[in-house]
Amino acid sequence: MTSALTDPRLDGFDWTLVRSFLAVLDAGSMSGGAKRLGAHQPTLSRQVATLEAQLGAPLFERTGRGATPTALALAIADDARAMQEGAERLRNRLTRARATTLGDVRITTSQVAASYLLPPVLAGLQAAEPGIRVELVSSNQITNLLRREADIAVRMARPEQGSLVARKLADLPIVACAHVDYLARAGTPQSPADLFRHRLVGYDRDDALVRGFASAGLPIGREQFSVRTDDQLAYGRLVAAGAGVGFLAAYNLAWLPGVVPVLPGMQIPPLPCWLAVHREIRGNPLIRRTFDFLAEQIPRVLAGSPEVSPQD
Repeated sequence: MTSALTDPRLDGFDWTLVRSFLAVLDAGSMSGGAKRLGAHQPTLSRQVATLEAQLGAPLFERTGRGATPTALALAIADDARAMQEGAERLRNRLTRARATTLGDVRITTSQVAASYLLPPVLAGLQAAEPGIRVELVSSNQITNLLRREADIAVRMARPEQGSLVARKLADLPIVACAHVDYLARAGTPQSPADLFRHRLVGYDRDDALVRGFASAGLPIGREQFSVRTDDQLAYGRLVAAGAGVGFLAAYNLAWLPGVVPVLPGMQIPPLPCWLAVHREIRGNPLIRRTFDFLAEQIPRVLAGSPEVSPQD
């Protein structure tokens, strides 16, 4: 059996006619229906009259007290509401489609974070937002945000520029560590002073380790590092190859099989992890979605890093 609203004679009719019909039906009057829709009453009356002409029968009995639905109006009410629900679902779907993030986001971070920290995060972003295309840049220069060479930065130092919006995500523990093969050959240091009897992996021109030792009351010179490099990725690989005792962010050890922490009681200041974006583009929906995803997922990845037991 064909309902009135699925009659072939109505093919191509305007959904607005049904919407106007329902507004009058629910309000009980033409004026009330117009108020619900924010429309002018004469316009609404014409739309209802057009639908009645297409159906070939009246839908309402107009009285001084309002509009009383006819038997036909009551018979098609359920179909009309089904159409209204379908139109609402379509509207919501179109709204979501317009809001879908689509485009390129350029993310910059250090070489180590680009190699170890961000890959699982960005894989998750691709699964959640397939329309976002990521460009990952390994660089330690925060100025590339200021020059708009990147959209978002993940940094291990707090950005000081006022034009950047920054959020601290975590403090990354730093551990003294070495490969088990090295420790089998050289023994395991039992105190920070024992480090002077070990081969140490240090930095070349970066004096961060020298300053760190000095603040801990352990003055050490650059010449006491048996191998030096400022390349953070190469630094980790040197420790993993058994070149000596080094100092790495704890989450890196999950990616360096055989490297274990030593001297668990040694107090080493943690490395802060910051997320930064230029203030002028923070409101861009594509940038905001990516920024918020990174802010949520980076701490989760860090918290979920496999724990490594200290070497006795």
